Amino acid sequence: MPQTGYEPDMSKKPQADEAQRTDLESVARQWISLWCAPVDWDLFERLHADDFEDCSSAGRPTSKQGFAQGIAEFVHAFPDLRTRVDDLVIDTAAKRVAVRWSASGINLSRYLGTGPTRRLTRITGIEIIEIRRGRIMRRWGEWDISAHTGHV
Repeated sequence: MPQTGYEPDMSKKPQADEAQRTDLESVARQWISLWCAPVDWDLFERLHADDFEDCSSAGRPTSKQGFAQGIAEFVHAFPDLRTRVDDLVIDTAAKRVAVRWSASGINLSRYLGTGPTRRLTRITGIEIIEIRRGRIMRRWGEWDISAHTGHV
């Protein structure tokens, strides 16, 4: 192959990917932090696109408002709820983050047909969020709530 004297500058792409990775991680960690009492509703508004779609809505409306309702019900049932990120997998090309998380709190009101149990309960889940322009566009999630409901 003939030499052209041109060598592309590949040093900028890894820096751009790392910056994007950091941004995606930041959004994901802030998002999970919403699932604690009290909910930071201003942050909720900033993180979710107006046309946000909940692809795992569990019967609620799939809109941003429907997802907010779900968070409000979750935190109401577990008013001392604390969540944490256990693991992240970031796909910078697709602008998606997979989040493995866990939460614990004392159940003080009925939630998903059970309670109040007045017991410390651990709930775990895996979420995938799609982020565009710093805002969450879509969410898919699966939760294990068997410690709460008693159904294994």
